[in-house]
Amino acid sequence: MSIAVVVLTYNRVHLLRQCVDNVLTRTSTQTTELLIWNNASTDSTAAYLDSLAIPNLRVVHHPSNLGLNAYDLAINSTSADYIVGLDEDVIAAPLDWDARLLAAFVKLPDIGFLAANLVDNPHDVTSQIMYREDAHLYNTVEREGVRLKLGPVGGWCALTSRALHTRVGGVGRNRRSVYWHWDGAYLQKLQTIGYGGAILEDLAVTHAGGPFYSEVFPEKKRFYEAYYSGVARRARVKRLLLRVPLVRPLNTRYRWFKPPT
Repeated sequence: MSIAVVVLTYNRVHLLRQCVDNVLTRTSTQTTELLIWNNASTDSTAAYLDSLAIPNLRVVHHPSNLGLNAYDLAINSTSADYIVGLDEDVIAAPLDWDARLLAAFVKLPDIGFLAANLVDNPHDVTSQIMYREDAHLYNTVEREGVRLKLGPVGGWCALTSRALHTRVGGVGRNRRSVYWHWDGAYLQKLQTIGYGGAILEDLAVTHAGGPFYSEVFPEKKRFYEAYYSGVARRARVKRLLLRVPLVRPLNTRYRWFKPPT
């Protein structure tokens, strides 16, 4: 069973260096392919990548910034049985983290997307959402001798199989934005064929996301402005619907939608 680790990067060479030194070089022999896809970075990313001499590493310098829409192109240029999507702002991981992810994944027949857990890093936006803001959404269970954290799952360091990726038609693309929730879209595809997502409780990596570590790019800002505008708009519609006679008790019974808080 072989693994390909795919990293997309754009203008964050200071984090990419740590990802390479403390994550990519700590993979096991089961990882046979390392692919770093450079999305037309304008900092020193290209020069840094060209200086690397790491076995099994392949670098793609793309002429334009495809953002997260590059995932399928990158994945389809590899051939290993399993694929790990790894954010370049994952800056530390235990030795042989990839083998541990895979060993757990193959024991879980209903899980199609298995992410590493996150270290509780006070400077990282994602881990603070997990451990603070959304802590109530998570619970820990044990399945097939594997401890899983169930709740919202992200693609910061997550493994899937090539067979499943092919079966659901890949990650897909967002035609309106280079930044989008690709992991959520992929999970939705997996759910339509009976697979779910989970976090491997006992394997934690360090994520370095948010303004403490790097500039928030305009594309990401625009995406979240549109995203939260849509969330607010849908909440307003739900509140109006709940004022209609009988809608609230019927919604409680049939669970058409979650009432806004």
